[in-house]
Amino acid sequence: MTGLLELPWWADVLVTLALTHVTIAAVTLYLHRHQTHRALDLHPLASHFFRFWLWLTTGMVTKQWVAVHRKHHACVETRDDPHSPLVLGIREVLWRGAELYRAAAADPELLARYGHNTPEDWLERRVYAAHPTAGVALMLLIDLALFGAPGLTMWAVQMMWIPFFAAGVINGAGHHWGYRNFELGDTSTNIIPWGVLIGGEELHNNHHAFASSAKFSCRRFEFDLGWCYIRLLQVLRLARVRKLAPVPRLQIDKSGIDLDTVRALMAARLHVMAHYARDVLTRVYREELRQAAAESRALLKPLKQWLKRDRSRLDAWARARMDLGLAHSRALAEVYQFKLRLQALWTEKTMSHEALLAALQEWCRQAEATGIQALRDFALSLRRYSLQPSPVGD
Repeated sequence: MTGLLELPWWADVLVTLALTHVTIAAVTLYLHRHQTHRALDLHPLASHFFRFWLWLTTGMVTKQWVAVHRKHHACVETRDDPHSPLVLGIREVLWRGAELYRAAAADPELLARYGHNTPEDWLERRVYAAHPTAGVALMLLIDLALFGAPGLTMWAVQMMWIPFFAAGVINGAGHHWGYRNFELGDTSTNIIPWGVLIGGEELHNNHHAFASSAKFSCRRFEFDLGWCYIRLLQVLRLARVRKLAPVPRLQIDKSGIDLDTVRALMAARLHVMAHYARDVLTRVYREELRQAAAESRALLKPLKQWLKRDRSRLDAWARARMDLGLAHSRALAEVYQFKLRLQALWTEKTMSHEALLAALQEWCRQAEATGIQALRDFALSLRRYSLQPSPVGD
């Protein structure tokens, strides 16, 4: 069986990869960043193209996808999370991610609570939501007509791409393997280098830290392909960025903590804690491990994986082992307690800015008085934080 386009096998492979990549772009730009988190606005032309393409290649209904993902953020790592590897197990989410999505999307209460502000026009009601399988059937006919017998394989790959990479890899591996820039109350991770395959969605820990940001990359070595597409759409006037993650700004000539500093630290608190983990905890840990006797070194070594984590994410055994190790290092125990105290300031809901200012000034005063150089350097760096408007559109 031949189609209208008779291509060599390698061209069929390239076309298949290109088609699946358009689908990935539609998921990350339209469903995720635009519809779910409202991080950017899309021109109706771009928005409807993505909606139509997703109908053809996935049969997914916008309201259902948005509702399930919003519930994931609202109930992350709990039994109400539709697809948590921590609760359900990594194999279940990795290999049955699409089924978990369908099961959650079948709940009308979930759709009513989390599916608000999604398309409700005539096409959505009468075509896309009413006949989701018609699109994938039409895609099959198009593939067969254009590519002949190889079109069947190409169609099958298109149908499997999102269930595996989006529903399985991102929701599964993105909460199980990888590195973390920010310690949150969940297990989200960054799983680079898969950006070409999943459009920036691999930066999952960054996304959970700043869910409403249109840009997922936070560090220089991270590459968000979806952000590149957004920039291109901006040039074509087909997209407008609404919000980006806060970017810490340091004023070298600033010598004291004031209310501007407090507001800046609150806005960039996740960055501040990440800097503390890297510049204080890691630095002191390495110094203490290098100077420790053999017996103490054996107790300190396991602490590397626990010091940066939120204490609530450690089980009783890990907390006991960590406390035992900290008992053998005064400096490490001290900087860890300063971490907990600083972290507590961000979660204090009833404290006014003036009270927080006084608390931060006292924290810095005590930190500088410890005699621990890494802690003193960090406390001095806090004075330099200043508010910086979110660089929307940059």
